[in-house]
Amino acid sequence: MELKFVDPRALKENPDRARRSKSNPQADALLLATIRAVGIVQPPVVAPEIEGGNGYVIDAGHRRVKQAIAAGLEEIAVLVIDRADDGGAMRSLAETLAHEQLNPVDQWRAIERLVALGWTEEAIAVALALPVRQIRKLRLLANVLPAMLDQMAKGDMPNESQLRTIAAASLEEQKEVWKKHKPSKADPQVSWWSVAQGLQKTRMFARHASFGDDLAQAYGIAWVEDLFAPADEDSRYTTDVEAFLGAQQEWMANNLPKRGTIVEVGQYGEPKLPPKVERVYGKPGKSDHIAVYLDRDGKVQSVAYRMPAAKKPKGKNGADAEVDGDDSVITAKPRSDVTRKGMEMIGDLRTDALHEALSRAPIEDDTLMALLVLAFAGQNVTVASGTRDMSYFGAASLAEHAVALFNQDGKLGFDMDTLRIAVRSLLIDVLSCRENRSDSGVVSRIAGDAIGADNFLPNMGTEEFLSCLSRPALEGACVNTSVLPRQKVKDTRAALVEQFSDGHFVHPLALFAPDEVKLTSWLKKHEHNEQAEDDGTPADQDEFDDNAIAEPAHDHDGVPPQGDDCVEGFREAAE
Repeated sequence: MELKFVDPRALKENPDRARRSKSNPQADALLLATIRAVGIVQPPVVAPEIEGGNGYVIDAGHRRVKQAIAAGLEEIAVLVIDRADDGGAMRSLAETLAHEQLNPVDQWRAIERLVALGWTEEAIAVALALPVRQIRKLRLLANVLPAMLDQMAKGDMPNESQLRTIAAASLEEQKEVWKKHKPSKADPQVSWWSVAQGLQKTRMFARHASFGDDLAQAYGIAWVEDLFAPADEDSRYTTDVEAFLGAQQEWMANNLPKRGTIVEVGQYGEPKLPPKVERVYGKPGKSDHIAVYLDRDGKVQSVAYRMPAAKKPKGKNGADAEVDGDDSVITAKPRSDVTRKGMEMIGDLRTDALHEALSRAPIEDDTLMALLVLAFAGQNVTVASGTRDMSYFGAASLAEHAVALFNQDGKLGFDMDTLRIAVRSLLIDVLSCRENRSDSGVVSRIAGDAIGADNFLPNMGTEEFLSCLSRPALEGACVNTSVLPRQKVKDTRAALVEQFSDGHFVHPLALFAPDEVKLTSWLKKHEHNEQAEDDGTPADQDEFDDNAIAEPAHDHDGVPPQGDDCVEGFREAAE
């Protein structure tokens, strides 16, 4: 170490210096005035350049050298020391801290430089007499938006919790929030609480996960380590709440206990148990049920409950009748996949699609005639004739279609196009899938399936229809989509509505293909009626009167149509 006099302009700045922010103008002016009055009281510390150079690099005293140049000094005294292995980075930081506290941003930059030179966080903490936690806190600034760093460099710092929240967000998210909360001339201070709230994300911790690494990988969950959590606990977490809850739901579905069921939670996180059940707080019995649910932290929880005992039936004299065997219990009635309102909506949508197909779909003449015969077999149609009591439901309105087949002379005279239009219009008026007395029954489903009416069904992925589905049916609709079942049914429904907003969703129950069991039963039923007529036995009249009103068929003038003329007209059209 030796004292030398050198030209301050020949000294070079240290690239590893700790202080990078602009110094206070008032402090610089005071230092300049002092140097002009009495010179430099404490010589700056310099070190020789690396091999190949013959100058000196400033280790400490950059401000003094700068103000000496501003004062016009031709020569100043400097203290020459040996160059450190780290280029003087640690010495510059320690010396600067001793003179004037660096702002946190400059401290972070100096620490990052030391880490790049091989210093560990623990070694830096020992050298600077700072806790390791403080070093880690400062290193969070590496993930902070530069505009925020400029504000922090002025001494306006968030607290540790707020800084952790800000650093955990992406730069794009920070940029959007900073636009709303950046300081102004009227209010130069930043509300870091508001900034942190805007970037706050729910954390789901690995210690609360019941699923393993296989499901975590399947749902794309990447765990992040919380460096500020206690060392004796698993501090891994994820902010992908949707994936975490989806993995938890799948684990619950795959690991349900005997008599177990997944239930929803209420407003305060309590499980929603079936009505009138008794919650079991001790050890559950063999006949008790287990409700499994997710609490507010995403943890799998379970409670036991007992179904109420069945009421004994009353005897004729009012006394309780005996019940053989073990005491029976009332089990919760399983909810159907679609509510009554949903089935009514399906009936309306299906009817509209069927009518649209009858109007627009290409239909061969033989199929059109088959549909006409099929329509007469609908449960909303009855006919009165010599052998059966039969009549159209609403025959007066249906007769309007027959008028189009007559010419100006009052005779049947038409071409095939007119006949096709009339038949299609008549089928639209007769065939119905609605959940009321106009329902044609299975024949409308058969007709819709035959002409491809499924292609005319509208998008059913709406809030109105999806609200009519049970939880299992709603989660079933998530299959083959990117939507994962949520903890709350309303969240799953909202995600599906958004998913299908630009798509096309049709619930399987709305398709026209009739159920094979019902179709077979319908065919056997009417085969039996045919055989009964062949044997001379009257058919069961009730089978033809379901949901129908028996009215005699008349035309507009109240005169029954002439059967021979009708038959001859259709024979000519067919030829």
